[in-house]
Amino acid sequence: MYPDFQILFERLFGTAIPDWLSIFKTFGFIVMLSFVGAAWTTSSELKRKEKQGFLSPEYIKVLVGRHATIYDFLWSALGGFLIGFKVGGLFGHFHDIAPNPLGYLFSIEGTPLWGIVAGLVLGYLKYAEVKKQALPEPETKTMLMHPYQRMFEIVLIAAAGGFAGAKIFNAFETWDDFLRDPIGSIFSSSGLTFYGGLIVATIALYYYTLKHKIPFQYMCDSAAPGLMLAYGVGRLGCQIAGDGDWGIYNTAYVSSPDGVLRPSVTPADAEYATRMIGNQPHTFFAGWHGFPQWLFGMNYPHNVNDDGMAIAGCIGRYCHVLPVSVFPTPIYESFVCIILFFVLWGIRKKITKPLHLFGIYLILNGIERFFVELIRVNSKYNWGFIKPTQAEIIAVFMMLAGLSIILFYNKKNKIATPQIPDISTP
Repeated sequence: MYPDFQILFERLFGTAIPDWLSIFKTFGFIVMLSFVGAAWTTSSELKRKEKQGFLSPEYIKVLVGRHATIYDFLWSALGGFLIGFKVGGLFGHFHDIAPNPLGYLFSIEGTPLWGIVAGLVLGYLKYAEVKKQALPEPETKTMLMHPYQRMFEIVLIAAAGGFAGAKIFNAFETWDDFLRDPIGSIFSSSGLTFYGGLIVATIALYYYTLKHKIPFQYMCDSAAPGLMLAYGVGRLGCQIAGDGDWGIYNTAYVSSPDGVLRPSVTPADAEYATRMIGNQPHTFFAGWHGFPQWLFGMNYPHNVNDDGMAIAGCIGRYCHVLPVSVFPTPIYESFVCIILFFVLWGIRKKITKPLHLFGIYLILNGIERFFVELIRVNSKYNWGFIKPTQAEIIAVFMMLAGLSIILFYNKKNKIATPQIPDISTP
């Protein structure tokens, strides 16, 4: 596995790479790419729906040429201080920060001197910029703001809401671990529940669209293909980093002390596998003839969480490997969801009723997640006759919600009528 860019480049190029690259995690980078892909597809769909007349731009008032104030300096100085405080703290402490950069970001650690310098510089630059653009008399102008031009704000809200929801739902799913270390759990770079992020981000965006008079049903339809793409690409990040988001044990393969995975063919291998996994869910499946071994069993050497046993001869960070193989479910989900993205992208122009494309997304994503949960490792709720996981419960509700939309939501597309504000008053 390749948890950070230092390790990735060292293994790709076979040479020593500077330590500072270890602060940049492959999972975070790939998640960023998933957001970029989702933003591009959503923006494209918002443009298309506006051309069809279903969306209209918002008229907003903008004050131009205002005079610089002390607040311009103070707010920019505060932002500059926070940036300099954190960036300065990185120097000389990469090894300490690299295992959990998110925890460092939300800590009180940093370098005050760098913060003060950066604050003064950015504060002055902002003050000078506003002063340069000042007019003798400030003017109020009316401008058009198209829905697709709000993508940066939409992505920020989705990211903030998604992270918060992913952490909240993960805390419910791993309640005992959360109670033992609530602060560490919240600010850890691992432990994210996708459905929690989706739910909270959707609620936040609903209120955002209400504020800016963007019909929510068209926002949902525009975002549906991108959501599927983001999920598929994000799962690649889970796979590359080895973040623990894998399947149940497959005792068909076991790890050697040096981390190499080999078939479990002897009684001693079977005894070893049984001893190592204990009472954890498992099965024995050597795979289908003609398919690569890694498709059915992986032991995630050098995984980001240091799960498993120590690798003989390995020194430094990320020196653990799973003793028994697991099903690489991130690969399955990534493959399926990227295909489903192309399905949604291909049918998007053929779906004529609003919100129905989003309903199809809910059904497809729910089906995919429900079935992969059958071989994934997750906490289960004890409901007596059934023991579902949190994701299975949410997946069922997603499928029911999607089906309900398709069966009962039959509103027709409505041509938008832009509201032009009264520009006679400032």
